[in-house]
Amino acid sequence: MTLQWTAVASFLYVEIAVLIIFCLPFISPRRWQRIFRWNIWNCLSQYANKGFLAMMIILVVLFLDALREVRKYSSPDQTKDAKMHPNTFDHVHMKLFRSQRNLYISGFSLFLWLVLRRVTTLINQLASAEGTSTALQTQVENVNQAAKKYMEDNELLKQALKEAEGEGKGKTGDSEETKALETEVNNLTGQLQICTDALKKSESELDAMRKQTEGVSKEYDRLLLEHQKLQNQLDSGEKKDN
Repeated sequence: MTLQWTAVASFLYVEIAVLIIFCLPFISPRRWQRIFRWNIWNCLSQYANKGFLAMMIILVVLFLDALREVRKYSSPDQTKDAKMHPNTFDHVHMKLFRSQRNLYISGFSLFLWLVLRRVTTLINQLASAEGTSTALQTQVENVNQAAKKYMEDNELLKQALKEAEGEGKGKTGDSEETKALETEVNNLTGQLQICTDALKKSESELDAMRKQTEGVSKEYDRLLLEHQKLQNQLDSGEKKDN
């Protein structure tokens, strides 16, 4: 194997190792997001897109070169010449085997490079969705507690208002106290309505974030399944080559 194809094969093994690490269940997406926010990645982020495109172009060129070699040594002319000259038969088949191997290596490297980029994006989206969902749940709990408190205060004030109306009929002071209680009840009722509206809004936002999180999780699982299938195909191809 030449130096360039040794480098591509090493790059393929690194991609597989990184994807396997991403599949580890005990490392949560939020922890990966913290790792992605390290200073070293922030320094390299400005070169990330250029590096991604450059590596993609290199892999595409190598893939096309390997495809050209496969077509070259699979042509009927090459097969006919090899049959006419038995000494070159093994040589042609060796070249064909190497070109097919290089085609598999470059093709899988190119595909996993795209998968790696997509998985990284999905991990960041999933971590952001989980953080937003946690914040919305906390907000909903706070609104629920405030709503319960206002409802309890409202009931107490209504009860006090009824007692005041029963005991203080005809008294000016009691009338003023009753009006004050009514005003406070109205204020608390308005605050309760505001809290109820905020609760409904938070619940709708939470449902939307849950749906988004489920979609991101399904896409992440689908990519992991495709990666596992490709890895199994690569392993079976290497076993056949051996």
